Amino acid sequence: QVQLVESGGGLVQVGESLRLSCAASGNVDNNNINAMGWYRQALGSQREFVAAITTAGSTHYANSVTGRFTISRDNTKNTTYLQMRGLMPEDTAIYYCNADRSLVRVVRIGGDYWGQGTQVTVSS
Repeated sequence: QVQLVESGGGLVQVGESLRLSCAASGNVDNNNINAMGWYRQALGSQREFVAAITTAGSTHYANSVTGRFTISRDNTKNTTYLQMRGLMPEDTAIYYCNADRSLVRVVRIGGDYWGQGTQVTVSS
């Protein structure tokens, strides 16, 4: 099993920045976290893909965050980061870390491993 723990959420004002972290532990062997990424779910809305990154460093973003959010990872720490800039009220959601061997699964439907979520609130 792989455990994912998010941190860094909080309350910010419109236009400000926030950096989320997600640390993976447990069975990270056999490329179990080859793909790491982020989903978010706003109140009353469906869960949606935000961004993903592979071990090799290839990145993928949802259209709604392209140009504002940057995903990165530190493979030595089994950790991925989401740098969020120009935050808007529409970004308010619970952000969930996600990981899987398959990049396709993370980007399209969500991979096998999920964190507990961290709340991001952007005040207008």
